[in-house]
Amino acid sequence: MEHPRIIQGGMGVGVSDWRLARAVALEGEMGVVSGTALDILLTRRLQQGDPGGHMRRGLAAFPDQEVAQRILARYYREEGTPDFHRFENPPMITVEPSREVEELLVAANFVEVYLAKEGHSGAVGVNFLEKIQLPNPAAIYGVMLAGVDYVLMGAGIPLEIPGLLDAYARGEAGSITLALEGAEKGETLLRHFDPARVLSSPPAQLKRPAFLSIVSSNVLAQTMVSRASGKVDGIIVEDHTAGGHNAPPRGPLHLTDQGEPVYGPKDQVDTLRMTKMDVPFWMAGSCSDENSLERSEKAGAWGIQVGTLFAFCRESGFLPELKKKFLQAVEAGKMRVFTHPGASPTGYPIKMALMEGTIAEEALFAQRKRVCNLGLLRHLYKKEDGVIGYRCPAESPELFIRKGGDPETPQDARCLCNALMAAVGAAMEYAGGYLEKPLLVPGEYLDSLRVLIRKIGLDYTAADVIRFLDSSRGEETCSS
Repeated sequence: MEHPRIIQGGMGVGVSDWRLARAVALEGEMGVVSGTALDILLTRRLQQGDPGGHMRRGLAAFPDQEVAQRILARYYREEGTPDFHRFENPPMITVEPSREVEELLVAANFVEVYLAKEGHSGAVGVNFLEKIQLPNPAAIYGVMLAGVDYVLMGAGIPLEIPGLLDAYARGEAGSITLALEGAEKGETLLRHFDPARVLSSPPAQLKRPAFLSIVSSNVLAQTMVSRASGKVDGIIVEDHTAGGHNAPPRGPLHLTDQGEPVYGPKDQVDTLRMTKMDVPFWMAGSCSDENSLERSEKAGAWGIQVGTLFAFCRESGFLPELKKKFLQAVEAGKMRVFTHPGASPTGYPIKMALMEGTIAEEALFAQRKRVCNLGLLRHLYKKEDGVIGYRCPAESPELFIRKGGDPETPQDARCLCNALMAAVGAAMEYAGGYLEKPLLVPGEYLDSLRVLIRKIGLDYTAADVIRFLDSSRGEETCSS
């Protein structure tokens, strides 16, 4: 199979949206849609009036129009504007979600991929997180329904996902095993999805997308290739300098004087061992210089995955004012990206741009009333009576502890669900007037971004990034 050499990272909530993925795919590389919270994002775009009509166009292509019309009837507001923020949230997903929840998950993921693939034959992938398990079975079916070419997954060890893709491709239902805190030995909790619950006439077969596992070490790469429930078509090896969530350091956790995790030799990937696995792999994390593609290929990689350069291009979903502020700070050499060991409810370290006006600021973080109202990063736990409960380290510490959570856990956890929504213009505003603050989670290596800015300026396109990364395309750019 001839894979693209450059993979655009699947970033945040709506940062790598359909526009960015489509722009990259049109250039012959792999455009990747972030699969996180697409159900919530669709409802908020509709409530803001659906500027350009794109969400409605995607829903018009959905194979079950009764489902599409139910979503439009509940969430579309013709009078909505981009400044509207008093959103109605969809129901939070549970282990046994309602039909309404599953319809929205399938349709939202279909719409994003349908729009990304519209009008061309380039490669489009979607990035999901293993840590966000509950939506994944329905969401993955939605992207396959739209003909997605690749499914990428990290933030865990997604051993069951290749087999799930196989089941859906055969027109069957599928299940994954959920992480359950407090489970008895041998006890399993399944999240089951049946296409017939959402579609009146599910397809008998679907195209099986290629599966790429995102890992941080040779050990995890070997585990995925040897133990996954189906074929792993490739590996993305992402080191700790990459944006978003990072794998914790191997061994005991040690922090620098500034409070960041210390990574050592055990966290470095041996590319020679990767080549011996006979599976295509891409390098990620600080692989965004002008010679990174050539250097990675000489080391045996198929190519590179790049996130941060694409995250701040013209087509990305970040609010324009956030892009400008971040890029100006990078240009001036004043931007710092901090790896916080406890800011994510997942328990994984996460990158945060230390930028004014975001919840990376301790003062703004402290001002927010801690509430979990979107629920994507909740942990499942077994109560004393055997009932499944839900708790989030970003919710009220008192409530979290009352639910049996570790008292040390909730001190620094940010509500990523709301903060990442805010970064793309979908912040929630509450009755008291409080508007959720954004968070930016780029990679820590910014030298290549500074070079790109110097060459092209603060307003550059996805095509400019690809030409910057691939010298064989020449020096010309398409910026205007």
